[in-house]
Amino acid sequence: AALGVLGETKNDIVLKSPNGGERITPDDSPYPIEWETYGEVSSVDIYYVDSKEYIIDGKHIGRGEAAPNLRYHESPEAVINCLESQLTLCSHYDTVEKLLEDLMNHSCGLRSLEAAFSMAALDWWTQKQKVPLYSFFHEKSFVNKTTSFTIALGNLNTLEEKLVEAESFPILKVKLGSQNDKQIINKIRNLTDKTIRIDANEGWDLETAIDMTMWLADKNIELIEQPLKTDQIDETALLRSQSSIPIFADESVVTVEGIPKIAHAFDGINIKLMKCGSLIKVFEMINCAKKYDLKIMIGCMVESSVGITAAAHLSTIADYIDLDGNLLINNDPYRGVSQTKGVLQIPDVPGLGLTLISSEKGLL
Repeated sequence: AALGVLGETKNDIVLKSPNGGERITPDDSPYPIEWETYGEVSSVDIYYVDSKEYIIDGKHIGRGEAAPNLRYHESPEAVINCLESQLTLCSHYDTVEKLLEDLMNHSCGLRSLEAAFSMAALDWWTQKQKVPLYSFFHEKSFVNKTTSFTIALGNLNTLEEKLVEAESFPILKVKLGSQNDKQIINKIRNLTDKTIRIDANEGWDLETAIDMTMWLADKNIELIEQPLKTDQIDETALLRSQSSIPIFADESVVTVEGIPKIAHAFDGINIKLMKCGSLIKVFEMINCAKKYDLKIMIGCMVESSVGITAAAHLSTIADYIDLDGNLLINNDPYRGVSQTKGVLQIPDVPGLGLTLISSEKGLL
C-alpha cells in the first residue's frame, strides 16, 4: 500500500529542486522530497515510509492509498519509482479539478497511483469545504449498504473455520475455479443458507460454466463474477443467455472505454478503484454502466481502511458492495469505514473520515 497526503499552508518560499527520496524502513524517519513554491500554497512534501508515501502541505491532511496489482502490470516498486521522479505543482489551486489534472499527469500511467492521488486530493478538498467526500459526487446522504465477506479458495478442511470467521456477515463471496467447486458449495450449504456471490476468477471454460450455472441455480446464488477468460466475450454472452444467475464482469472491464464492448455479455460489472484509476473514473464508470442497464458492484483489492473508506463513499450509488479488503489484514493503520453485521458505516465528518490508529513512525 502507498499512502498519500495533501494539506495547505501559506508561506512565501521560492521554488527549488527536489532533494531526493528513498525507500526507508518503518524504524527510520520519513525522508521528504520537497517542492517549495512562491505563493499561497507554498510547499508539497512527498514522504516515504516503506511502501507508503505522503504528500503534505499543512493545515488539512488528505490521505490516499495505492494498492498495485501485478494482474494489471503494476507493482509497489513502480509506484515508488514514479513518486521519486520530478513532480511540479502550481503555487495555488482554485479548483480541485486542476489539482487532480496535475497529479494525474504525474501518475506514470499507474492506475493505483492515480487512485491514491485522487483520494488524497478529494479528501483534502472536501475537508476544506467542510463536507463529507461523497457530497462531491452530488450525494446528499450516505446510504448504508451490506458488503459481502470473502471465503478464499483453499483447503476444504479449513472451510468450516472460514465460515465461523464470517459468521456476522449475511452475504458470502466464495472464490471458485478449482476441481472442487461443487464440493465447496455443498459443504457451505450443509453449514449455512446465507446468500452467496461466486467469483470464478476466469477459472471455468464455457462447458464448465454452463454446467455450474445450471447446478447452482437453486442454491441461493446472487451472482457469478468473471466465469470465463477476459477475451471470451462472445462465449460469456452465450453463457449469459442460458444462465438464470446474473453474470458480472471483473477483469473483463478495466476502464470506462471498455464498457460498451462487453455490455451485451454481462448483467453487471465490478468496479474497483485500484483497477480503473481514480474516484472520478469510478463515478464515470458507474454512470456509463447505468446507460447500458448494467448493475454496479463496488469492489476492492486487499487494501487498508484508506482505500476501502474511499470506495465506500461511492457505495451509495451502487447496487452491490464487496468492500472487505481492510478486514483481511491485521495491521490496518487507520480507522475509517466500519461495519456491523456487514452493513457499512462511515464517520459523519468532512472528507474521507480517517483516523490514525497506528504508532508506526511517519504516518499522519
